[in-house]
Amino acid sequence: MMRRFALLLAFAAAPAFADDSDAAALQLADQVQAEPVQASDWSAFVEIAGGRSTLRNGTQGGGHADNQRLSLDVALDTRLARAWRLVFADRLDMNWHNEPVRQDGINTLKEAYLGWQARDDLLFDLGRINVRNGVATGYNPTDYFRAGAVRSVVSADPGSLKRNRQGSVMLRAQTLWDSGSLSAAYSPKLSDHGSDAALNPNVGATNNRDRWLFTFSQKLSKNVSPQWLLYKEERQPVQAGFNLALLANDATVVFMEWSGGRSRSLFSQATAGADDTAFRNRASTGLTYTTPGKLSLTLEYEYNGAGLRDSQWNVLPRTSLPAYGLYRAALQNAQDMPTRNAVFFYASWQDAMINHLDLSGMERYNVADGSRLSWLEARYHWDRWDAALQWQMNSGGVTTEFGASPQRRTVQALLRYFF
Repeated sequence: MMRRFALLLAFAAAPAFADDSDAAALQLADQVQAEPVQASDWSAFVEIAGGRSTLRNGTQGGGHADNQRLSLDVALDTRLARAWRLVFADRLDMNWHNEPVRQDGINTLKEAYLGWQARDDLLFDLGRINVRNGVATGYNPTDYFRAGAVRSVVSADPGSLKRNRQGSVMLRAQTLWDSGSLSAAYSPKLSDHGSDAALNPNVGATNNRDRWLFTFSQKLSKNVSPQWLLYKEERQPVQAGFNLALLANDATVVFMEWSGGRSRSLFSQATAGADDTAFRNRASTGLTYTTPGKLSLTLEYEYNGAGLRDSQWNVLPRTSLPAYGLYRAALQNAQDMPTRNAVFFYASWQDAMINHLDLSGMERYNVADGSRLSWLEARYHWDRWDAALQWQMNSGGVTTEFGASPQRRTVQALLRYFF
């Protein structure tokens, strides 16, 4: 039963730790009950990374670029009083490159908000909150607050992109009951434009328009707990969303994520083109299969009705390179798909062959142009250390989604220390 529950919610069980006792304490075991170990309110790690990229068209340095990175990540989640909660999460990335030679840093204020529990079933939060919605892995149509949220890309892994982004400043209210919940969030416009300054909180990237979101979840049966969403942003029609994950059997979860509503196409928005507003659907659907040996395999089909059709995408670089560049830049900021159809595969294997060794890999495939993004990671865990090796390949023609990347292949080694 516990395996079915964990698989459905996609949570990994945390290991339990118990303090070692000496002989004298063992003699008092039936007289004194051990106190439970409480999780720390804060966590932090420092990470160093170094890698080399093979450039697609570069000639200097033998067509290679080297880079190093130093990162500091801190998180705090603590009670100020019985009804008050403080959440803070921040990440600083310092980067050194040799092609061209430069040094840059960027700070990402991921979360900083104050929570108030007015009643056991009523909560309010105010501040910068990283709201993440969706049951899919590679593409989340209902992740409405993703636009403008990524300041520093340290990994192509979709989980890293969601964790290491900045939240939106908002007021959120949530009410809970035994079989469901309802939340409402309002995110106001605070600035017209974002900032590239390293230490700037960059609220203009996430709060450059008024937005609100309603999220409703209700358990319908033992294994069916769908989620409905309504999202509205300034000068745009309401978008509806839906999330559902079902257990097909003890080892397989089937999921479906959908968002739809009237909107302009992404190309029209990016290039300030003619108003082509129409009802557009976005969806991700697939399944995750988990073996008894801790190997999880996810296959996902992705659809973006606001993206370009295959023929439009393939002819765009030949008809207008400026429009092609604007479109790519807008998609990078929006974290959206450029074309209608894509396929995504993800695999993760915990304790692969030996304890503490985790293997992960993914493949993104653009159906329109045949380009691919391939990514692999091997990560070994100690008590306070992680060591990882990552490999990434961008395959395709020079104007395809992934082939346009200046890096054809990248290899990176990482070492992380947890405080």
